[in-house]
Amino acid sequence: QVQLVESGGGLVQPGGSLSLSCAASGSTSSRYVMGWYRQVPGRQRELVANIFSYGVTNYGDFVKGRFTISRPYAESTVYLQMNSLKPEDTAVYYCKYLSIDLPQEYWGQGTQVTVSS
Repeated sequence: QVQLVESGGGLVQPGGSLSLSCAASGSTSSRYVMGWYRQVPGRQRELVANIFSYGVTNYGDFVKGRFTISRPYAESTVYLQMNSLKPEDTAVYYCKYLSIDLPQEYWGQGTQVTVSS
């Protein structure tokens, strides 16, 4: 069992920045993918960014160049640095963990990001 604890989120003005973090604990695997998805009511959940345990990253086309996902301090914690935020970035952001060795998927509880003046 893997538990995901998200932090960050909140209200930010257009053009501002915000940082999210997700810490995984429990029976984590040495090979995994962690990342962030976001969802707006009435729309499907979409990929924001993810990172593999060996360092490869992926970004949604709408955020590449503005957002950065990283794992700089601990293998079990990932960060999402969001810059140049736009009102259309407003959504609930969910952390996701996927074990490669064991095909098990886990989701965080979600955190609200609101971009508004």
